[in-house]
Amino acid sequence: MRDMNRGIWTALSAIGIAQGLKIFTHKKENDVWDWRPIFQTGGMPSSHSAGVSALATYVATKKGMHSVETALAVIFGIIVMYDAQGIRRHTGEIAKIVNDLDADIELLSGHMPGLFHVKQEKELNELLGHQPAEVAGGACLGILIALVSSLFKKS
Repeated sequence: MRDMNRGIWTALSAIGIAQGLKIFTHKKENDVWDWRPIFQTGGMPSSHSAGVSALATYVATKKGMHSVETALAVIFGIIVMYDAQGIRRHTGEIAKIVNDLDADIELLSGHMPGLFHVKQEKELNELLGHQPAEVAGGACLGILIALVSSLFKKS
């Protein structure tokens, strides 16, 4: 396997492993086994962070810390992780407020005959982004996976 392909597979493996680990963190938080978190955004660990950290770390181990490739991967990773715990997390928080507001208006419309309300058919997705700890957890996982991948790569 060539370096470029190994880097891609390392990053994709980190994403897949992070998504799989969400089943266990969901079980720990809710005391219920559920496979659905594997297909959801948000949660611990961040697969976004795991993927970009794995890619940046793998590139750094193969091309060196001072290479242009490493610089590109690191900056790309920082942007993705910032977005995952910033804008996307706040969007999820807004979605929760909208869902709660819709439920409150639905309740009020039942008590006030003049108030007409059409309830949303489907609630907005509230698990869009990550808490900083979830981003950090994904980053650590990605770095670990990349280091292992680099060690087992034949020279």
